[in-house]
Amino acid sequence: MKIDIVVAYRARYRKGHFKTFVPPITGIHLAALTPPGHEVRVIHQKVESVNYDTDADLVAVSFQTGFTASAYAMGDMFRRLGKQTVAGGPHATFSPDEAARHFDAVVTGEAEGVWAEVVRDAESHRLKPTYKGSPRPLDGLPAPRYDLLSRAFFVPHVVQATRGCPFSCSFCSVPGINPGWRTRPVDEVLRDVAYDNFPHWWQRKVVWFWDDNLTADRAYAKELFSRMVPMRRWWLTQASMDIARDGELLDLMKESGCIGVFLGIESFDPLSLRQANKKHNPVSRYRDAVREFHRRGICVMAGFIGGFDSDTSGSIVSMADSMAAVGVDVPFVSVLTPFKGTVLREMLEREGRILTGRGWEYYDGYNVAFRPRNMSPDELLAAHRLLWQSSFSLRRTLLRIARSARRLSPGAFLMSTCMNLFYGAKAVTRNLPRDAAGLRLEVQELQQLQAQGKSDVCLAQIGVAPVNGVEPPPSVDPTVVGDRGLEPLTPSMSRKCSNQLS
Repeated sequence: MKIDIVVAYRARYRKGHFKTFVPPITGIHLAALTPPGHEVRVIHQKVESVNYDTDADLVAVSFQTGFTASAYAMGDMFRRLGKQTVAGGPHATFSPDEAARHFDAVVTGEAEGVWAEVVRDAESHRLKPTYKGSPRPLDGLPAPRYDLLSRAFFVPHVVQATRGCPFSCSFCSVPGINPGWRTRPVDEVLRDVAYDNFPHWWQRKVVWFWDDNLTADRAYAKELFSRMVPMRRWWLTQASMDIARDGELLDLMKESGCIGVFLGIESFDPLSLRQANKKHNPVSRYRDAVREFHRRGICVMAGFIGGFDSDTSGSIVSMADSMAAVGVDVPFVSVLTPFKGTVLREMLEREGRILTGRGWEYYDGYNVAFRPRNMSPDELLAAHRLLWQSSFSLRRTLLRIARSARRLSPGAFLMSTCMNLFYGAKAVTRNLPRDAAGLRLEVQELQQLQAQGKSDVCLAQIGVAPVNGVEPPPSVDPTVVGDRGLEPLTPSMSRKCSNQLS
């Protein structure tokens, strides 16, 4: 049987990406779990067109909430073409009934325990409506199918050593998707780290740990890092700020080749941190924590969120100055988003603050899906855009690069420079985060033109997502507007909409 595994995506920037850093591990992990005897392809919609003329017998689509519209358009089209379809991922886990309207089967939770059954049932054309995955020990997992990755990814070597997170941040859905906190055997992780069949030297050198909190178990992390020292890799991961107090762990991170760590700092306001349930992030320690990483030459990437109840437009925009003051090397700024399965969403639903007229395309971290306490939704969006543009202004970008040259290791400096130039170039070229409201209007206008017979284009697939579970009026064709605009309809595209996402 032939199987296509598609990782759905919707462009979050007006002009897309000229380069894509890293793939999610989902698709190549699922491919590795596929029983022998089947031909598997992995398609990342972020860098590849989805082929609707595929000869696959089964099409599996994994998607996050912000990319739901693209995933549903795919599910609908593939079903019309007679393909067996299955949905999975965070949004399908928390909205299985909604996903079931667009796919033959829905996998909820973790797929390891049910994927072989899904493949077996598809082979006999007897897919069940729902497959409920549950947390399992991580022993014996196969190596990801790196050979199936597109060469478009700059850093393709993704590895997972742990799963879950011991913390319960109010805005995070990880505890609901991956409950508990589990580790893989160190020997199996090192096997995946040792893989080096990539075309470029930096792809063989750099490993990106796809973990939510790699260092949560200090003893495990120290064993892993100590055994990585002779492998001479450069690696990045996500961790919690409290590890800055463990000098032994930081020294091992340096010796084993750590060039970057992502910290979810989120805010400089103690009230916002309390709402986020980030008790382990004392604002008074930010500067000292960042300094400890810099002492080892490690780049600090940090995430910040605007939209907590104590936030104002002014406090959000001023975070650009605060990030620079504490020494963050690469900032990531987003809008507070009430994903399903989170404490935040439960609170906002109780208070009637979810904007029910806004579809899932607003749930991409760059748009507003709820009513903030101290400002309007439009004011929050405007504050985020000002923060984003200020954070990646030419002056701040060049200043971060200059400072990195003095305090980071060579590998960390290269990585920090690449990331800063990547986002700085977006700011200079006005390639800003995409507004969901504009996208919805654009698609509706195109649908009207097509319905009137005035459009000679294929509306390639981004579409309008259901509004919190309520389907919009059906379109004439699956709708999608790609980053490179509309693609002329040609005879070879009569049965497919070629996706133009990047």
